[in-house]
Amino acid sequence: MHQEVQLSQDGRILLYPDYNIRVSSQMNVHGEKFVLRLMKKEANFNGLQELGYPEEEIVMEKCFNKRNCIAVIAAPTGEGKTTTLYSALALLNKPEVNITTVEDPVEIRIPGLNQVEVNKRVSFADSLRTILRQDPDIILLGEIRDKETAEIAVQAGQTGHFVLSTIHTVDSIEVITRFRKLGISSYDIGSVLATSIAQRLVRRICKECAKQRPLNEKEIAEFESIGKRYDVEFNLEGATTYDPVGCEHCNNTGFKGRIAANEILAVNDEIKDLIISEGSISEIRKEAYKTGYRPLVVDAFNKVLEGHTTISEVKKKLAY
Repeated sequence: MHQEVQLSQDGRILLYPDYNIRVSSQMNVHGEKFVLRLMKKEANFNGLQELGYPEEEIVMEKCFNKRNCIAVIAAPTGEGKTTTLYSALALLNKPEVNITTVEDPVEIRIPGLNQVEVNKRVSFADSLRTILRQDPDIILLGEIRDKETAEIAVQAGQTGHFVLSTIHTVDSIEVITRFRKLGISSYDIGSVLATSIAQRLVRRICKECAKQRPLNEKEIAEFESIGKRYDVEFNLEGATTYDPVGCEHCNNTGFKGRIAANEILAVNDEIKDLIISEGSISEIRKEAYKTGYRPLVVDAFNKVLEGHTTISEVKKKLAY
């Protein structure tokens, strides 16, 4: 009996009133592999602080309360980029603010936003050209994935709009390298990039059943190694961590929900000048440390100290 194997495809299942199911299929030597992602149609987004970011007013002022610029979130697929962007938009969304999103596809419908879905006939770049004639204040661009989209996003940022988007890089500073590889000039990057954020999701420890204990010698050594490498001093006096146990609240996994470990690069005048003058990534990183920038792993280890997750969870997500 012959089995027909379809081409690799992306699609949605729309049978349920409250959820969509994103479907991705890919051919392999055994037939086909399917990945399904469950997405709420309507969502009440958590505050940025609850997602794992610093105090909301500080983050909004530093990262999202801007004009004439671009803010980018960098992370692999499935690491919560869209949730973070929408949580920021929920705070920016006011009747007097014209917000337009361009997405592929529109996964979550939000009242008050003008949401545009791209397809095979209408690309991100095509939609952006039209949107720029619609007098938007804020534009959410689902992903910067090619030179044409990057150029129009930069143009939008340079002409009075605030552009929010995502991009695939390993950390927030490598966003600059990615823009350069897409063919954007260093002058344009330096003139328009205001904030670059990288994040990874780690599982939250279940507080209903977690067992608290002091850090052991090996764990203390891990903290000291990270602190020495990145010139950070962790407060380890009396520090504790949690071991996952498992209960009915967490389906016997020991974990419930996820939290974002993040790093934030706020582009100041010194970093801007380095970008424009074709400064290397190592030079930009060195300057960023002077502004309080710290890499993902430092924030992840702080979240271990705060009791949100475990070192083993951090090791699964971050190479350090």
